[in-house]
Amino acid sequence: MGLDLDFSDGKTPLDEDEKEGLLIPTVTNRGELDEFEQLGVEKTNEWLLTKKFSIEKILTETFVRDIHRRMFSDIWKWAGEFRKTEKNIGVDPVMIGVELRNLLDDCKYWIGNKVFNEDEIAIRLSHRMVLIHPFANGNGRHSRLMADVIINKGFGKPYFTWGSVNLVKEGEARIKYLEALRAADRNDYKHLIEFARL
Repeated sequence: MGLDLDFSDGKTPLDEDEKEGLLIPTVTNRGELDEFEQLGVEKTNEWLLTKKFSIEKILTETFVRDIHRRMFSDIWKWAGEFRKTEKNIGVDPVMIGVELRNLLDDCKYWIGNKVFNEDEIAIRLSHRMVLIHPFANGNGRHSRLMADVIINKGFGKPYFTWGSVNLVKEGEARIKYLEALRAADRNDYKHLIEFARL
């Protein structure tokens, strides 16, 4: 296909079949792809501003998949579909549906029993979603948007700022974000919560 993608730290490689799902034939490298994907994220954010959702609706597989589809359907044929291949991160593809349901159920339990404060619930949802890695691409952006949706639409609090920068681009903010994610992998969510509110 001629699609040259950089799989630097924190980026998930695509297999050849997944690359074939690209709907924009003029894209030849990661930078161009990131620009189109960012447009999809912004379009989805604009749509979300006009909508109201209950926590019950947000915490469903249908909603999770729909958000990914809205973000990337102009770019990827498989937007909103669970990945079918192994990646450098994530659960076995056959376990995605089960692990996602477990996460959504856990999140409902955390909310119902006030196990964590609202920011931590949203951040834990985002972090676990990245660990599951349901989709072939866009999992980080999708999981951050899911955290934004639940914190704003579900809890009525301001959106997270996520360091107020584009985390797809290499740089100091991305390094801090990846370090905070790795701390959360060790069950230390403090840095990720602080980063989300910078």
